Amino acid sequence: MSPRFTGVIPPIVTPLTSEGEVDAASLERLVEFLIEAGVSGLFALGSSGESAFLTDARRDRTIDVVVRAADGRVPVLAGCIETTTSRVIERVEIASKLGADAVVVTAPFYTRIHPVEVERHFRAVKAASDLPLLAYDVPVSVHTKLSPDLVLTLAADGVVDGIKDSSGDDVGFRQTVLGAAALPAFSALTGHEVVVDAMMLAGASGAVPGLGNVDPHGYVRLLQACAEGRWTDAAQEQDRLTRLFGIVDAASPDTAGGSTRGVGAFKTALALRGVIASAAVSAPMRELTGEETRVVAAHLEEAGLL
Repeated sequence: MSPRFTGVIPPIVTPLTSEGEVDAASLERLVEFLIEAGVSGLFALGSSGESAFLTDARRDRTIDVVVRAADGRVPVLAGCIETTTSRVIERVEIASKLGADAVVVTAPFYTRIHPVEVERHFRAVKAASDLPLLAYDVPVSVHTKLSPDLVLTLAADGVVDGIKDSSGDDVGFRQTVLGAAALPAFSALTGHEVVVDAMMLAGASGAVPGLGNVDPHGYVRLLQACAEGRWTDAAQEQDRLTRLFGIVDAASPDTAGGSTRGVGAFKTALALRGVIASAAVSAPMRELTGEETRVVAAHLEEAGLL
């Protein structure tokens, strides 16, 4: 197997100012922090990057800053996440002009669609660009599950070059990996922070963990242990990261949705670590309270990161 995209590819958060603008200086520091940790790529404008919350101008600015800061040292995957095909194609064209190395695309959402139309969507996006295309399977957000059969059909036809799987369907991911055995360049990337070791054992090419923003070194060590067949070491590292993932439970579910609890916790942790200047998030999300921030700090202390 020789997949194009492997290793740790964090879905990089988008640092913001108090006015909601992209904090370019913090974003540049974050890129440097991740690359120095040994990551294999950067995924800009995914769910952790607040893609759905940002204006087009802020999304353009984010890609531009990440591409320039990466400076060719690792590939930059740009999320082109939009409701319909024509809007996705427009984002793909912009990402290409800004220097992205690949694009990541979900199924259409908000609109009511048929599986045949989902397939037609991916084929149309691929026809509009020469960039590698990864399918993003995230039914919790777009309310459509990409079946293994569909992904493998698109891969066999050269439409998609891989998948970023955040579906929670580990059986389906395993079936996709198994079916892709005849497609050596296919990249099977898991988006699960807490089962990376298991997914690598199942044949994944790499991981796209949101928590990788906070502890990229840990995920790099984890995947290195997997690559060397040191599964006991991998499990121990995974257990430590699983405990650290408890930061997403810091924000009260009574007043914060899943995006706030995830993105808010990651940004709070990065601010505590001195990587970004502020834990500001896009409206209508909120920053973590003082008490919630202390919970995040305690998890960082336990993980040896403060």
